[in-house]
Amino acid sequence: QVQFVESGGGLVQPGGSLRLSCAASGFTFRWTDMQWYRQAPGKERELVASISSSGGITNYADSVKGRFTISRDNAKNMLYLQMNSLKPEDTAVYYCNRDDTHWGQGTQVTVSS
Repeated sequence: QVQFVESGGGLVQPGGSLRLSCAASGFTFRWTDMQWYRQAPGKERELVASISSSGGITNYADSVKGRFTISRDNAKNMLYLQMNSLKPEDTAVYYCNRDDTHWGQGTQVTVSS
């Protein structure tokens, strides 16, 4: 029943921006801490950003700190990731989740000139 549908990825030039969206269903979203993960080719999945259930507390990986912003709209069961000043090393499939299960399809982000 738990489901995540990621969208908003695409091809962007270095220095560009993208806004990723995640539609969540099958659980009480407003009570649940959420995270964005990413997985680059040949690398393990890594935690990019996290946000508390109310949105009041956020944390970021050092590699994206100052460039990415995680946010949520509990009325719409939506999670977002605003990605600015993108670098080629940000290229990966991005996933949203509440834990280490129920993975969705993810959305591909490619940063290249």
